[in-house]
Amino acid sequence: MENFEVMYQQKLRTAEQAASVIKSGDWVDYGWAVTTPVAVDRALAKRVKELSDVRLRGGVVLWIPEVFKVDNPQNHVSWHTWHASGIGRNLIAEGLGFYMPMRYSELPRYYREMKNPTDVAILQVAPMDKHGYFNFGPSASHMQACIEKAKIVIVEVNTNMPRCLGGMGADVHISQVDMIVEGDNPSVVEVPSGAPTEVDKQVAKYIVEEIPNGACIQLGIGGMPNAVGASIAQSDLKDLGVHTEVYVDAFVDMTMAGKVNGRKKNIDCGRQTFSFAMGTKKLYDFLDNNPGCMSAPVDYTNDIRTIASLDNFVSINNAVDIDLFGQVNSESSGTRHISGAGGQLDFVLGAYLAKNGKSFICCSSTFKTKDGTLKSRILPTLQEGSIVTATRANVHYVVTEYGKVNLKGLSTWEKCEAIISIAHPDFRDELIAAAEKMKIWKKSNKKS
Repeated sequence: MENFEVMYQQKLRTAEQAASVIKSGDWVDYGWAVTTPVAVDRALAKRVKELSDVRLRGGVVLWIPEVFKVDNPQNHVSWHTWHASGIGRNLIAEGLGFYMPMRYSELPRYYREMKNPTDVAILQVAPMDKHGYFNFGPSASHMQACIEKAKIVIVEVNTNMPRCLGGMGADVHISQVDMIVEGDNPSVVEVPSGAPTEVDKQVAKYIVEEIPNGACIQLGIGGMPNAVGASIAQSDLKDLGVHTEVYVDAFVDMTMAGKVNGRKKNIDCGRQTFSFAMGTKKLYDFLDNNPGCMSAPVDYTNDIRTIASLDNFVSINNAVDIDLFGQVNSESSGTRHISGAGGQLDFVLGAYLAKNGKSFICCSSTFKTKDGTLKSRILPTLQEGSIVTATRANVHYVVTEYGKVNLKGLSTWEKCEAIISIAHPDFRDELIAAAEKMKIWKKSNKKS
C-alpha cells in the first residue's frame, strides 16, 4: 500500500517553485470561482515580467489576480474566461482578456478534445484525506477533465476550503498531482447576495405561484433567482428537490426552512446536486462534509438529458433584455460583454423536456442609466451586437414585475402581444408602434 504522506512530502513545493514551471506561451488553467489560486498567483506576479503571452484560463473570477496588477500586464499575460464575473468583464473591457463562448454543459468535453491543451493547471483544494484525495471544494465543475489533460498539475492546499462530497468528479488523487503548495489558508471568498428589491419580490411571487410541491429547483446567478429562493423559504411548499448549476445561499435558507428534502427526485434522491457554489460562510459551512449535498461535474448537472429526467423541474434564470420576437440576451449589452451563456440554454431546454417541467426567464421591465434615464429591458429587437442566449423557439415563460407569459406555441403576433403586456406601461405604445412596422402586430390586438 502506498504511503500517501511520503508522496505528499516528495511533491511539496513553495509557491515560487511552482510558479517557476510556467513558460512564455503557456496555457495555464486558474481554477474556477472560489478555487482560483492565491499563493501561486502571487508568486507568478513576481516573475511575470520575465514572460510573454502567458494565457490564463478560468471563470467567475472573484478577485483581481495579482498578475494583472503589474505595470503593463498586457505585455505578459491575458485572461481567457468561460464565464465573466464583474472582474472578468472589466479585464475584457480593458483589453486584457477574452470570453470563450460555450454551453457550460460541454466544458469537460472541450478540455478532453481541446486544440489548446493545458500546460499547467493550478487550483485551490481542500486538504488531502487519508485515501490520498484532494477535494475540489465547491468547484467540481470541469476540473477533473482539465486535470486529465494537463501536463503539470499544481494544487494549492487551503485548510479553510469546504470538502464537498459527490461520488464523481469531486476530487483529484495525489498520484495525478505533480506539485503541492501549502498556501496561506485564506478564508474562502464570500459572495453575498444583495437585498431583494420590490421588483425582485414581485417577480418571485409570480414564479412561486407556478411551483408545485415536490418540484426540483434550479436557480441561476443573480438577485432575482435568489429572491425566488427567499420566497420559497417563506412559502408553504414542501418536499422540494435541488438540481442546479450554481449553489447559492438561497438553497441553504430553503433547506433550513424545511422546504427541501429531495425525496421526490427521480435521480439522486435525497441529495442536492450542484456543479459549483459561491456565497457566504453560511453556505460553505453548510456544504462542508454534508452527505445531503452532491458536488458533480457540469457535464452531469447541466446535461439536458439529466435535467429532463427530473419530474416537475423548475428552472429560473436572469436576462439582460428580451425583444418582441422572444429572443433572450443574457450575455452582453450590445457589444459590451457582461457574463456568458453559462447553463441557461441547457436548463431552458431540459426543464421543458421534463415531465411537468417549466423554465422561467426573468428580468425587471426597466433599468436606469448612469444619468437616471429610464430604459426598457423589453426592446423591439435586440441591440446591434447583443447575443441571443435563448432563441425564440426555446423560451417558455418570461416574467417581469408586470406579470408572466407562456410563449410556447404562439405566433409572432401573439408572442409580441404577450411580451408587450409585461413591459413597463410607459414603453408599451412605442413597442406597439415598432411591432406594427415589423409586421408582427395585428390591428385587432388590444392596445393597452
